[in-house]
Amino acid sequence: MNHGVQDVFKKLSPHFKGTLLRPCDAGYGNVAPVWNGIFNGRPALVARCSDMDDVQMCVRAAAASEVVTAVRCGGHSLAGFGTCDDGLVIDLSPLREVHVDAHSRRARFAGGCLLGTVDSATQATGLAFPSGVVSHTGAGGLVLGGGTGWLNRLYGLSCDNVEAFTLVAADGLVHQANAKENSDLFWALRGGGGNFGIVTQFEVRLHPVTHVLLGTGLCVGENIAGLLQHWREFMPEVPDNLRWGFSLRIAGDGHCVPQEVRGAPVANASVLWIGDHDQGIRYIDHALTAVEHKAIKVEEMSFLSLQTMADSDFPHGRRYYTKSGYFQILGDDVIRLLIDALTTIPSRSSEIELTYLGGAAGRVPPEETAFGNRGAPFVLNILSNWTEPSEDAANIAWSRNLFSRLRPFMVQGVYVNFMSGDEEERVPEAYPGRWERLRSIKTKYDPRNVFRLNQNIPPHRPPARN
Repeated sequence: MNHGVQDVFKKLSPHFKGTLLRPCDAGYGNVAPVWNGIFNGRPALVARCSDMDDVQMCVRAAAASEVVTAVRCGGHSLAGFGTCDDGLVIDLSPLREVHVDAHSRRARFAGGCLLGTVDSATQATGLAFPSGVVSHTGAGGLVLGGGTGWLNRLYGLSCDNVEAFTLVAADGLVHQANAKENSDLFWALRGGGGNFGIVTQFEVRLHPVTHVLLGTGLCVGENIAGLLQHWREFMPEVPDNLRWGFSLRIAGDGHCVPQEVRGAPVANASVLWIGDHDQGIRYIDHALTAVEHKAIKVEEMSFLSLQTMADSDFPHGRRYYTKSGYFQILGDDVIRLLIDALTTIPSRSSEIELTYLGGAAGRVPPEETAFGNRGAPFVLNILSNWTEPSEDAANIAWSRNLFSRLRPFMVQGVYVNFMSGDEEERVPEAYPGRWERLRSIKTKYDPRNVFRLNQNIPPHRPPARN
């Protein structure tokens, strides 16, 4: 343990109510790993906080000792920011309280909650918070980066539905941020990531959702191009209730995959409808019959089932790498590049995700939040997913090569939650027209860049260290 972390440990030990774990301690091996298996950081100290006082003590001790500090909720950062080597991890995972007010359709949840924690509590009253699609994701990190998922077309991004934050800044002081109090911080926290401190509580709006209609199907081979061409023309005119997107991949060997499709390039379509049942059936039928699909399935399911449906596809410990961007227009050249890339994909678990944003998320005025480009509706995420370290080079190279070919067709912008850890030069691109304002707010709340293990927004002229 380096001297700085030793100093932190000594400062925390007398009063810390949570658990302090060092590499020599029992239980360290269970809490040190993060979700993305590429990152095997070995922090010198993991501080599992039990309350706000613990968080404040950690922040003050880390800042005074100048140790590298990571903040972890669910540990789901694609870039591995929830861990570090020989530094301190401030672990919020014990903080998982959720309070729901069904009458006002509001909830408060603590900074360590997972999406599944929030969903279970809100669904008990027939309400839902717009969030991501994997229930073991940390809610805090997802919300601070923006938050995309099944409900975004109907109810906006996760960050659009936050009404207040409670934040511990780099000096250990607690700040309330909402539309009236610390409104600059409130603006920055809605999309600006974990740059400004540690959010220990979120106050959010909820919406009445208990069941959904979901249609799925596989479009195979030469039919994929026609399907994507139809989709790009169809989506701008549909109601917000419809979310239709694709996973372009190689069909696996699952029991629901027809034998003749296995091993072939497919567009795995997911068509979600929330609202009137009969109207939804018509839209889903259109989506799955406009071009021939195999293995069509249409079902009504609970929102909780929807929110856990993808959990097993993205387990802890696998290796993940992403490249992402936006298109204003999904041209035929782009469609052909995407389809051709499937012939060289190294892992059958990898995919190219295509979603159409728009809807409620696209109508929020650009200046209202720090979140970046809302105007380009086509969102691409190249998501490589594999198991063996020996396959790292091939999978990362495939993602980078495909991205470089697509880049000339993209517009400015990138979603920070889809960025890998080697894209520091793209961080300003995530905040077009917002960068200098964000740097000023960063300077106010974290002038020494204590919170720098993130898609980092550096402060202006950080003070010289003594």
